Amino acid sequence: MDIFEYMRSTSMEKESPLAARMRPRVLEEVVGQEHIIGKDKLLYRAIKADKISSVIFYGPPGTGKTTLARVIANTTSAEFTQINATVAGKKDMEEVVSKAKELQGMYGKRTILFIDEIHRFNKSQQDYLLPFVEDGTIILIGATTENPYFEVNGALISRSIIFELKPIPKDAVKELLRKAVTDEERGMGSYRAVIDEEALDFLADIAGGDARHALNAVELGVMTTERGEDDQIHITLEVAQECIQKRAARYDKNGDSHYDTISAFIKSMRGSDPDAAVYYLARMLYAGESVTFIARRIMICAAEDVGNADPQALVVATNASLAVERIGMPEAQIILSQAAVYVACAPKSNASCEAIAQALGEVERSGSLPIPTHLQDAHYKGAAKLGHGTGYKYAHDYPNHYVEQQYLPYELSGREFYNPSGNGYEVKIREHMKRIREEAQNNS
Repeated sequence: MDIFEYMRSTSMEKESPLAARMRPRVLEEVVGQEHIIGKDKLLYRAIKADKISSVIFYGPPGTGKTTLARVIANTTSAEFTQINATVAGKKDMEEVVSKAKELQGMYGKRTILFIDEIHRFNKSQQDYLLPFVEDGTIILIGATTENPYFEVNGALISRSIIFELKPIPKDAVKELLRKAVTDEERGMGSYRAVIDEEALDFLADIAGGDARHALNAVELGVMTTERGEDDQIHITLEVAQECIQKRAARYDKNGDSHYDTISAFIKSMRGSDPDAAVYYLARMLYAGESVTFIARRIMICAAEDVGNADPQALVVATNASLAVERIGMPEAQIILSQAAVYVACAPKSNASCEAIAQALGEVERSGSLPIPTHLQDAHYKGAAKLGHGTGYKYAHDYPNHYVEQQYLPYELSGREFYNPSGNGYEVKIREHMKRIREEAQNNS
């Protein structure tokens, strides 16, 4: 490193954003993620022993993926190289691999390659890394906000250990903010700022586990707030509210959050919790999810989980779907809320869903069994001469518009697929079916 590079590095270290300056340098400074870096955990032991293998860090923004890579860089004896998949290409990887081979051959030194946002690499770029990860030329550390099982080459996945990082707990974020305000070496301590407990609670809560988001707000507050009469900068709740922008919803329509949120929405409706259902609906609407997509999921839940316990649920859901297409946002959110709450509060039965599932299973097992002759169509040419339709009993000619006869294929005689539950309207269905069958037997 020449004098100019040294001066540039020193200047950047002092002038870089607070979140970058406060980045932990050693494992002991890392907050949260005890489930993977607790002292008895595999990753902690591997970093301490400098025996790291290829890993992929997966989690939301601001949870410490790059931080852990930097900690490894600070503790390892291996050559550490970092590239970002948003700007790097195959040529950059070729240079890393070439240097890694040289270091390995001449000095027996390992090379760790950290690829930030590895999901941005296309398939061919990821494929290029495979043989070098396989033979140990490089040790790969990937970081991604997307589910690696969807976005990263399966072969790379099989050669790596996946560590999922969780949103940083609120208390840990608060402690980090306190340190950032008072730390004179890397934080804002030289500004003589103080932060109120209410402001800490607010910032730690609205950050949603994203430490970077909270630190950026603190830095903005300190840098833009005038000193008080006591010559100190006071970060109050009002200041904190001004300095933090509307939280960006952690929701990618093509990623994990999309599937997790819609799953929670459906399970809340199925579980008869209207409060949770409308909360997850709000999260999807806040993030800009398609109202037609949400409406389709409500219709499916109405049929699958409510079914005939309340047949009106599907009517409400279907009409809501039509209404949101015609009206659009923002009024569509009211219609979706009505439908979601109705479905959540409706009595539940999956009997009709189970019925088709069992019937499909039977068809798969037994194939197309012969349809009883008396049910076959007698109207097409020559059908009557073959006996099709002969002996069919017209239900409306009998009491209760019901008559016993063989409807299922004879091989499935007596088989039941639909068993009405004891919930909602299905109680009436079950009682009705029992009554007309008993009366038919008594009249026979």
